[in-house]
Amino acid sequence: MTEKPLGSVIQGSLSQGLEVRLHPDVLVEDMRVGKFLVVQGVRSRFFCMLTDVALGTASQRIMANPPDPGNTFLQEVLAGTGTYGTINLTPMLMFTPEEVMQDENGRGKSKQSGSYGVSLEGNGGGRAIASHQAQSSANIELLPVKTIPSHFSQVFDASERDFRAVFGWEDDPHRRNFAIGQPIDMDVPICLDLDRFVERSNGIFGKSGTGKSFLTRLLLSGIIRKRAAVNLIFDMHSEYGWEAASEGKRFSTVKGLRQLFPGQVQIYTLDPESTKRRGVRDAQELYIGYDQIDVEDLMLVRGELNLSEASLENAIILRNEFGKAWITRLLAMTNEEIQEFCETKMGSKSSIMALQRKLTRLDELKYIRNSCPHNYVGQILESLEAGKHVVVEFGSQSNLLSYMLATNVIARRIHASYVHKAEKFLQTKNVSDRPHQLVITIEEAHRFLDPSTVRQTIFGTIAREMRKYFVTLLVVDQRPSGIDNEVMSQVGTRITALLNDEKDIDAIFTGVSGGQSLRSVLAKLDSKQQALILGHAVPMPVVVRTRPYDETFYAEIGDTPWEEMPSASVFKAAESAKADLGF
Repeated sequence: MTEKPLGSVIQGSLSQGLEVRLHPDVLVEDMRVGKFLVVQGVRSRFFCMLTDVALGTASQRIMANPPDPGNTFLQEVLAGTGTYGTINLTPMLMFTPEEVMQDENGRGKSKQSGSYGVSLEGNGGGRAIASHQAQSSANIELLPVKTIPSHFSQVFDASERDFRAVFGWEDDPHRRNFAIGQPIDMDVPICLDLDRFVERSNGIFGKSGTGKSFLTRLLLSGIIRKRAAVNLIFDMHSEYGWEAASEGKRFSTVKGLRQLFPGQVQIYTLDPESTKRRGVRDAQELYIGYDQIDVEDLMLVRGELNLSEASLENAIILRNEFGKAWITRLLAMTNEEIQEFCETKMGSKSSIMALQRKLTRLDELKYIRNSCPHNYVGQILESLEAGKHVVVEFGSQSNLLSYMLATNVIARRIHASYVHKAEKFLQTKNVSDRPHQLVITIEEAHRFLDPSTVRQTIFGTIAREMRKYFVTLLVVDQRPSGIDNEVMSQVGTRITALLNDEKDIDAIFTGVSGGQSLRSVLAKLDSKQQALILGHAVPMPVVVRTRPYDETFYAEIGDTPWEEMPSASVFKAAESAKADLGF
């Protein structure tokens, strides 16, 4: 079937993009910002994103004296000649067939049907064609755009073949691809390369209510299913481990990762009572001792605890004197002991007393203990080393002080262990010593990565080190403008739902070449189930309708359902027995 051209290139530049005049029979209203289009040049095929739509007229007289609304005949006469539509395209990738590149004369136009080294009839898919493409993927070399097509080159809708050539297919035997959604106007999967995704830190952004949590669940499910990495998820609002409420007028719930992958996901909880009330099964308790909290952790939550610079300086004096037990010793000190300490160690009594008073707030956190004989963080590490994915639930302890303190304390120790393992692996070069790639998911990321605190948090260190120690971040945030610019420039793949604030939109394109042309695309996204994906894990920016997180997805992605697990039937029987006995 011959493709129908939409328009002709009339002008443009490599830096500003292409201007295309639509053919008379093409409706302007069918041209949506974010659409994926293809320009067929003399030698190369250019994959482009539609970034703007405009109306044009051949004469100023038409604008000065437009046709009467009821005069449809005159409107039809003018359409395509006196009046027309134009679109702006930004070329993202180009493909030049090998036989054309090797042609010394260089003027022969390539055949579209053979432009990918694959002979395909029509746009039909099917497993046979996908398999044939998988065998031919090595023949497809997509290149950065370093030129533009000539005048009057024809523009076409992207076919399924084009999407597969650029974004691959989920059952590609050579890559860990995961279908995150579909184009806004086609039923074709858009895939992320998960191996490239997990090797750098990544971000999921969008204003409140745009479905960041659903996007995060999708991605985490894909990573687990494809075994691309192990996950450590700091679940601030208890949305990822077990079932959570979905958005909408009617109340319903969606499954958590533990229910989809019962044999691969382990839940740890900082609030066991809350976790039990929600019906979570087999969750491990998790506590943090005062001896695990360092001054650097307090620097991160200085705003929540209202700590002054002087108090933090005196905290360092206390730590140097008493070691890991400095908080326990401080909270037990009397006024006379503080006075004596200050006289001998050159501390400030007022600052230490203020520090003592403000640290008593930590006693309100349910997971804080004077000391923890059991090494809970070591237990999490053992789970990660065994290839298990860990969700840390906060339950009712989800305020910012609680979340930021616990997350920083746990992540700092896990990162230190990974640094040790990575250095050992670099020394021995033994594959068995190579640590699992670890992805740490944090919410409210701008609280950890803002310019004033990014140097005090372990997450700033992880974001800057990237793949060096096999630990990367997945940051989930509605205010990307609050994240340090240096950190944002290191974010490899950005999956962005609708944003309205200009500063947030600017932050998304930090360190992205040609980002200015994509601003209009991001600003025009729907408020639900649409996202702009750009960066390391996709060959070019693309707007997708995100994959529904529903029963169909559960069946496609999950392992043995929880209800079919032996432990689940035992648990149900125990619960039923308790109910019969009146418990």
